Amino acid sequence: MPVLKPIKLILVCGGIAGLWQGAGVVKADSGDLLANLSPVSDTMLAAPSASDWLMWRRTYDGFGFSPLDQITKANVADLELAWTVPLESGSNMATPLVHDGVMYLLSTHDTMLAMDATSGELLWRHKYEGTPIYDGVGSAKIGLALYDNKVLMPTGDMRMLALDSKSGEVIWNTEIVTTQAGPIPYSLRAAPIVANGMVIQGVTATMVPEGGFIVGLDLTTGAEVWRFQSIARPDAAGGNTWNDLELPKRSGGSVWIPGSYDPGLDLIYFGTAPTYDTASLLYPVDKPGISTDALYTNSTVALRPKTGELVWHYQHMANDQWDLDWIYERQLIELPIDGVDRQIVLTAGKMALYDAIDAATGEYVFSIDLGLQNLVSAIDPITGAKTLNPNAAPNAEDTRLVCPFANGGRNWQSAAYNPDTKMLYLPLSEICMNGGPTGNGGLLSSGSQLTPTPLPDSDGKFGRMQAVNLGTRELDWSFREVVSPTSAALATAGGVVFGGALDESFKAFDDASGEILWQTDLGDIPASFPISYSVDGEQYIAVIIGQPSLHANIMIGVVTGFLGIEQSPVTDLDRTGAAVVVYALSE
Repeated sequence: MPVLKPIKLILVCGGIAGLWQGAGVVKADSGDLLANLSPVSDTMLAAPSASDWLMWRRTYDGFGFSPLDQITKANVADLELAWTVPLESGSNMATPLVHDGVMYLLSTHDTMLAMDATSGELLWRHKYEGTPIYDGVGSAKIGLALYDNKVLMPTGDMRMLALDSKSGEVIWNTEIVTTQAGPIPYSLRAAPIVANGMVIQGVTATMVPEGGFIVGLDLTTGAEVWRFQSIARPDAAGGNTWNDLELPKRSGGSVWIPGSYDPGLDLIYFGTAPTYDTASLLYPVDKPGISTDALYTNSTVALRPKTGELVWHYQHMANDQWDLDWIYERQLIELPIDGVDRQIVLTAGKMALYDAIDAATGEYVFSIDLGLQNLVSAIDPITGAKTLNPNAAPNAEDTRLVCPFANGGRNWQSAAYNPDTKMLYLPLSEICMNGGPTGNGGLLSSGSQLTPTPLPDSDGKFGRMQAVNLGTRELDWSFREVVSPTSAALATAGGVVFGGALDESFKAFDDASGEILWQTDLGDIPASFPISYSVDGEQYIAVIIGQPSLHANIMIGVVTGFLGIEQSPVTDLDRTGAAVVVYALSE
């Protein structure tokens, strides 16, 4: 019988509330842990130690893959709770980072925590004193960035803070200046990314005139160096793609997912969201040279990190009338294409339709449809241009079955990629919607209703973990269940894939077969990005629970609506509260 580790429930600084109550910096006795903390260098970011998790998806290429292999298919069933720390409740999409045995976490309400990654003991806490512009579910943040001696922290009032990684003290504090306002104001939902001497931050502009942007700040001073506008200006390239709208009437193009970076090409890659002002693009004006493509929405943009120069762009879906974003992770993967190794940017929007684009040129390479959408009927094999079904656009008379639902066949729950096996793992939801007719109010200005409905042939299972073989570009195994996934996927060199779901479960899958090797009840919803790290030779799996995002809350309503309160597996969830939960092998 294995010897179980004692579970560590950490109550620091006067109890649970001590982790977040009160503004300013709280420090604890850290011994040698912080004293021995090494600066995070460019070399570390480009080729991180296997023991660290230094950025959102661990590496610049966005794989969500850990090279650690202490936890394997053979022993993952021996995982036990190593430690847990309670957190403040609220909406979030958190990603903890780990460096030299220190865990950094941007929790809700602009609270940064530094903890001992082996025990959860608090090393320091910085509670930002600003007033959030928007403190609703849309204020959730994906995380932070590390560089040199700095912890880079976006705030709810549109600032970027650089905190000292050893003390939590402010090094610099920069306001990201905005001049426009809307029903839902600007916010900084994405985690920043550090590249070539810059900290680069995407900006969410859900319903703000003139739309979203990406900003580059000097790492040393915090000064703004450049700004890329994700909504094309009328007098600039792409400006004629907005149905002849004046700039104040253009909106959208939010950048709320972190970017990726190729140091060899010196290019950063971001995705952009669509616009909610769909009515203005529904009926084209009769003017030569004017289109309704709405650049640079639903695009991949490749920028120079030093200057913000747009090197190339690729629009995956023009004039999106159904809020089917192409905002999500851009994974930089080397694959053999027609006998030649090519670096591609791989991404999928809510339709769960993957596009592969040449990372250097923006040239279309291939697509993979995971089978959840009914809008695209054909894809040009040369350009990737998508032909839409005739009933894809909304009108004033009809309700149309649109697949997937606007919450996405996939959403921010990122795929994980194992470069050793060329296997990709993506959390999915099998849900459609009744779209339209127009003129009925709601999220989109067209007034098209977005009412969730099961797939026509649904068997009552709405969640799926899908494996895709990128070597053959074919679907591999899938695991299907009643509830939708709520966490990103995490792949490891030990042959295990981890993922969390709406029913508070956290599973370990065999990466080759999809067999469930281990499962636990987390006690609350894991709406976050799981990570793996090691300290002193011991591998850990960490996940944040109990800070559900807008996506998770919507899916609770959808699943309950489909199955009824009595039959829904999410009706009587434990909801034990927000926490960091960390697992390791029993001794």
